Amino acid sequence: MSISRKYGRTYHYPFSPGTTSDDRINRDYWNDVKKISAIVHTEKLDGENNCLSRYGVFARSHAAPTVSAWTKEIRQRWELLKNDLGDIEIFGENLYAVHSIEYRKLEHHYFVFAVRSNDMWLGWEEVKFYANLFDLPVVPELAMVIPKEEAVFRQQVLDLVQQPSGLDSYDVLSQQPCTREGIVSRNAGEYSTDDFARHVFKYVRAGHVKTDEHWTRHWRRAKLTWEYPQV
Repeated sequence: MSISRKYGRTYHYPFSPGTTSDDRINRDYWNDVKKISAIVHTEKLDGENNCLSRYGVFARSHAAPTVSAWTKEIRQRWELLKNDLGDIEIFGENLYAVHSIEYRKLEHHYFVFAVRSNDMWLGWEEVKFYANLFDLPVVPELAMVIPKEEAVFRQQVLDLVQQPSGLDSYDVLSQQPCTREGIVSRNAGEYSTDDFARHVFKYVRAGHVKTDEHWTRHWRRAKLTWEYPQV
């Protein structure tokens, strides 16, 4: 039995090429999007989904708090925050371990992308409020749009995913600059936990994953920006 409800599965746009066999696709996404007054596009960062709640730090499973080596830093940070969280659950991307993308402009390892309180996902402005309250950065915000025409909306998504990461993204194997992993689009307002799949969407580029099942045996810490040679 889980201590709390884990983060919902984010459905892909039907034009997202980076799907795998167990991914889900929202083929009727426009019927959901057009009912939303404002959508915020954020960068999909290549890390591990970690939740901070009063019960501990959790990875994808909420059956028990995580104790992985690459969550040591955020678990230490959680010790300072835990008594102030109350019913707030903070969800963020933990970039402490390098996955398929190496970011060379990291000033932090943990970036907030969502906040839940009881059975509601808070609006984007509230997400930024709580992130600031706990002195945590949010994932890069790329655009705030009002959905009107599907073709225009889709092109906005396609344009955004062709750009490099604001955190300076490099392919972990080739060590060459690469585009961002993808984007996550969400209702800028609040929505219920049960309605998650109709309010959050993602695009992931093809061929993104470069890690294998042995990743955890030879992982390495992501350097922060000042650890790279200054040109």
